[in-house]
Amino acid sequence: MTTLSFFGAAGTVTGSCSMVETAGASFLVDCGMFQGNKTVRALNDQDFPFDAAKADFLILTHAHIDHSGLLPKLIKHGFKGKIYATTPTVDLLSFMLLDSARIQEGNNERENRKRARKGLDPVEPLYTQDHAKGVFPLLEAVDYGNWFSPHKDIEFRFWNAGHILGSASAEIKFPDENGNTMRILFSGDIGPEEKVFHPEPGGETGFDYIVSESTYGDRDRDDYTLEKRREMLKAELVRGLEKGGNVVIPAFAVERSQELLHDIGVLLARNELPQTTVFLDSPLARKVTEVFIKHADTLDDVEIANSELFRDEDFRLVESVDESKAINKIKGGAIIISASGMADAGRIQHHIKNNIWKRNATILFVGYQAPGSLGHVITSGAEKVRIHGQEYAVKADIRRLGNYSAHADQGELLEWILERSPIAGGLFLNHGDDDARAVLKGLLIEKGIKSELIHMPQFDESYALKAGDPASKGRVESLGAKPPRIDTSEMKTDWHNDYAAFVVELTKKLDKSTNDQQRRALLAKLKSQL
Repeated sequence: MTTLSFFGAAGTVTGSCSMVETAGASFLVDCGMFQGNKTVRALNDQDFPFDAAKADFLILTHAHIDHSGLLPKLIKHGFKGKIYATTPTVDLLSFMLLDSARIQEGNNERENRKRARKGLDPVEPLYTQDHAKGVFPLLEAVDYGNWFSPHKDIEFRFWNAGHILGSASAEIKFPDENGNTMRILFSGDIGPEEKVFHPEPGGETGFDYIVSESTYGDRDRDDYTLEKRREMLKAELVRGLEKGGNVVIPAFAVERSQELLHDIGVLLARNELPQTTVFLDSPLARKVTEVFIKHADTLDDVEIANSELFRDEDFRLVESVDESKAINKIKGGAIIISASGMADAGRIQHHIKNNIWKRNATILFVGYQAPGSLGHVITSGAEKVRIHGQEYAVKADIRRLGNYSAHADQGELLEWILERSPIAGGLFLNHGDDDARAVLKGLLIEKGIKSELIHMPQFDESYALKAGDPASKGRVESLGAKPPRIDTSEMKTDWHNDYAAFVVELTKKLDKSTNDQQRRALLAKLKSQL
């Protein structure tokens, strides 16, 4: 019997990890870290719901931490098989996992100081830099389009997924217990159709099973072309620089920072921006940028020549702490890009606290801000924020710019799935909230995919699979879920999730309340949420 199990990204958009067990082998697709509110993050500390030592190999779709971040933990728990990924993904992992491990060690050190004050025994970190280094000898690069056999009777090949540098969908084929060839396609994360560095996502047609992400299954983003996006970025940058202050941009280190640099480079080359110095102040983003330069000849639709990519004379790729501190002496006229994208940690917090109280400064957010993050507090309209234990008045111009998402939206997901048809055995919608998956399922049914073919796996749920033919009505049997590690509803209802935004809104109402009775009612509401 062939089984497919979902150990993450089922009813949520984080912690991607699936396992396929065939008659002759057991293998994983991705092993991502859980990110989000406190309830979700706690899953990282739990034991794997499978024996890591018994997995024969792992196929990795891309380097994002929610797909790769538990690889060092997998090593810690005895995994010794090969890890197959594209060459750019292997290059990115060489420092992204070490960066993640340093974060784990730092978090652990702070936690153990708290425990010591309470007289409690210390605890181990989730994993260490040594565990991260243990991943590297197991990595094996596989080029797009080439069939590769990681195990007897099993073959796979990668298709471009258009999400980030090196991202891939994985097509896997192997014989089932009856000798029939079974073909499964794991989408990984699918990118939008118009992406500055990558061609549109590709793939074959006619599978027994498809496992597809559904992050934006319930929404279409505004249909902006690259040129419209650049026009909007230009407008924001010109607006900010004309005010005389700095423009500070929190941005994720992988892909988002590089897209911004490229777009700004294009605008500078066209003389559409005033001459200005552009700082990329993130050690991780700097290293990622170097990987982009290394693979520049593989990038698609790059307007600036590959030999000049990210090498504009006005760009400063900052490395040392002293260089970073020196930026804070600049009073105005600079563009400062720094991680993290939600302003939750890293050097960006120093740049925000040095500019957010200035009326001529601009803080430009270019991505999603999770509830509870500093970025969310700022974009929710807070009049004051606390950074590094100190309170700062929000006087800067707070701006938002979309259309830098690396995920396909609803229409693009529909198109990608339908182009992979026919589907003989079943379509699994994962890596999406339940609402997004339900909407996408309904639209797929309207497009002609039979309802019984579409499945929305729950956390830790397993399915029995059989090879089929396009005329079948589905050959999937749910084997149920193991004792659940988490109720996915808790991923949404954890009070930490929206608390910061709630406090911001309540503070505004308190400030505007006109009498003691109103204030008492609002304070009672606040107390009820604690």
